[in-house]
Amino acid sequence: MSMDNGNKLIQRFEETIANPVRPAPGSTLYTGVDLGTAYIVLAVVDDHGNPVAGAMRFAQVVRDGLVVEYLRAVEIVREMKSELEARLGTELTAAATAYPPGTGRADARAINYVAQAAGFDVLSSTDEPTAANAVLNISNGAVVDIGGGTTGIAVFRDGEVVYIADEPTGGTQFSLVIAGALKIPFEEAEALKIDPSQEDRLQPLIRPVMEKVSTIIRTHVGEYPVSTLYLVGGTSCNKYIDAIIAQQTGLTVVKPSNPFLVTPLGIALHAVAAAQESAF
Repeated sequence: MSMDNGNKLIQRFEETIANPVRPAPGSTLYTGVDLGTAYIVLAVVDDHGNPVAGAMRFAQVVRDGLVVEYLRAVEIVREMKSELEARLGTELTAAATAYPPGTGRADARAINYVAQAAGFDVLSSTDEPTAANAVLNISNGAVVDIGGGTTGIAVFRDGEVVYIADEPTGGTQFSLVIAGALKIPFEEAEALKIDPSQEDRLQPLIRPVMEKVSTIIRTHVGEYPVSTLYLVGGTSCNKYIDAIIAQQTGLTVVKPSNPFLVTPLGIALHAVAAAQESAF
């Protein structure tokens, strides 16, 4: 499947993070609130689904889909919301959220509460891989969201989700392995992990974790006629991970231009869809 349309949308969103697009007067904006294990990302789109702004901030207020520092999470989202509103010259009120597939109802609601306490009206909430597919638009295959704390999987057949799963392995495990092997603090390991110039050096250390992620994927999609995997999430940005997953699973692996931005953008698009549905 061609990723041209999805990649163009991702690229436009990436550009608006540095250079927001002022909305037309009277237009409604929708925000995707993505509370990740390592980063909080806000994605803003207009009522046609066009990206207009975005922001991200490193924060460890969520662990494996569980909000562990509620007040700090609210504070950060409120600050990011205020900063985006100042840049756009308008108030942001409508939003959507997402959660790892294995998250319990109470923990999923806590993510909504964070967004609401920060000043958003939450229109919808869905699992992260399904949210990502609002950007990818795949009909058949599996969306694999490899985030900081978990690997989430959604299997699609004829455009419908037929299976979702989640396992607690992700980028945090990469950082822990790096920190242990190099005997450095976790924060320093996290910075090395996301530095493209360090990928070759770190690859021998983190390859076993990538192989574990591959095993998780193979286990969960094995009972379904899946031939193609679509990788999203910040950990999928590593230049080696798609080849290793392809080798270990025997499946075709497709990676969009910037996997990190797919899910937050998809969450924002879900807010648009929820608003359109409620209008009818």
